[in-house]
Amino acid sequence: MDAVIAPSILSADFARLGEDVNAVLHAGADWVHFDVMDNHYVPNLTIGPLVCQALRKAGITAPIDVHLMVSPVDRLVPDFAKAGATCISFHPEATAHPDRTIRLIRDLGCRPGLVFNPATPLDWLDYVIDELDQILIMSVNPGFGGQQFIPRALGKLEAARRRILASGREIRLEVDGGIKVDNIARVAGAGADTFVTGSALFGSSDYAATIVAMRREIEAGRRAAL
Repeated sequence: MDAVIAPSILSADFARLGEDVNAVLHAGADWVHFDVMDNHYVPNLTIGPLVCQALRKAGITAPIDVHLMVSPVDRLVPDFAKAGATCISFHPEATAHPDRTIRLIRDLGCRPGLVFNPATPLDWLDYVIDELDQILIMSVNPGFGGQQFIPRALGKLEAARRRILASGREIRLEVDGGIKVDNIARVAGAGADTFVTGSALFGSSDYAATIVAMRREIEAGRRAAL
């Protein structure tokens, strides 16, 4: 699969959000990543579906990748689907019935994904991998931006990639947390194809140069893994 770079708007300037999102997309980013936190499942409170809807109304046409760090999950899924989400991913621990939530997301016209925290085993995939379009591996503990990458995530990405290959399905393998130019090659080599990046991109002085550098490192990591 082609590499996807998905800037997390958690690190954008919310006073000029539409302008900032347009700038990273114009600079070569592929998706827009939404980190939705409820101060319940995680100790932080961020954005809701109205922000997603506002970006769509402002003319953003790129895929919007919604990561729900909320509990319960099902109540918010229809709101984000209606607001223009393309993909909706959630944590299996945050819902009573992961299979039902996956089906709800797909029935509402969005791509379903499952998210794994650093200490969450991949065993959930034994039961639902055939229903997923995305698997998101957290390389930090969820709740805050700007955290340092947890190296153990590399082994988890490799294990998830093996499961995807065994399934025979085209499932995106996404990674989120501490992704930077200086570690993205190792992450790509471990099997990720979709890269959420926040402060490393929005905190840079040149979005386009940072994205070019990331893509160069992704290709280097993929070649090294062959």
